Amino acid sequence: MAQRSPARTRICPDCDGFPVVAIDTGSLLSDGTRATLNVVCRRCRGTGLATASAPAAVGLRERA
Repeated sequence: MAQRSPARTRICPDCDGFPVVAIDTGSLLSDGTRATLNVVCRRCRGTGLATASAPAAVGLRERA
């Protein structure tokens, strides 16, 4: 019997599904651990998934 495959999700093209990254600042904290910054993808806002975008509206110019 055939197995149904799950629906494919649209992965964000900007972050490729890795929406939050930790960037090392190069400095150490007082307890000896590294100071990092967590940065979130701007396009998907940290979800890793892209929404289907609507086509851009094209305006028609009127002739004078």
